[in-house]
Amino acid sequence: MSSSDERSDKPDNNSGVSRRNFLKGTSLALTIPLVAGGENEVKAAGADVPILGPDKVNITLNINGAPKKVGVEPRVTLLDALRNDLDITGAKRVCDRATCGACTMIVDGKAVYSCTMLAIEAQGRKIRTVEGLEQNGKLHPVQQAFWDNDAQQCGFCTPGFVMACTALLEKHPTPTAEQIKLGVGGNLCRCGTYDGIKGAIAQASAELKKTRPAKLTRGGKSNG
Repeated sequence: MSSSDERSDKPDNNSGVSRRNFLKGTSLALTIPLVAGGENEVKAAGADVPILGPDKVNITLNINGAPKKVGVEPRVTLLDALRNDLDITGAKRVCDRATCGACTMIVDGKAVYSCTMLAIEAQGRKIRTVEGLEQNGKLHPVQQAFWDNDAQQCGFCTPGFVMACTALLEKHPTPTAEQIKLGVGGNLCRCGTYDGIKGAIAQASAELKKTRPAKLTRGGKSNG
């Protein structure tokens, strides 16, 4: 045992309580409010919160416009629930710590790292994955633009990039260089296809512009 360990077990001056025992007692005290509710509830911020787990719980996720029922442990992430339980495998697990973007999905209109969101947190939200972009056998303009601009090599990061670019163009139909930098800055490509990705964004932006309804000016004229 090191000298630091020995010191931690010695009582503090005049207290008769060692530092280690104090920490043990504090940890126990912090858990007491969590079991103060009913049999299936805990107290959190003054409210009764239902206990979930540790066994699997049944939840329903809205994925690409369709409800999907799945049983997961509360600790399971959205990424793992889709990949392991629902066989929706477009999003990839790479870093598993929200740095590479390979697991990007769109949740309630925003690009998110699905490796950092719990599946139970995603209930009641609109989840979109790369599988939901293609419609009636036709690629989404962003997907088509990635193909046309050779914006993928190994392809492992591509689904995440496609979703990040889709979220970017939905928020900024004609993005500036700075908006592009911020929009896809959380996604990494080890093959270095960034120039192709920029070309894909430009192509998809122009293509999506054709399908957007024209806005009327104050004089009632269309601005195209």
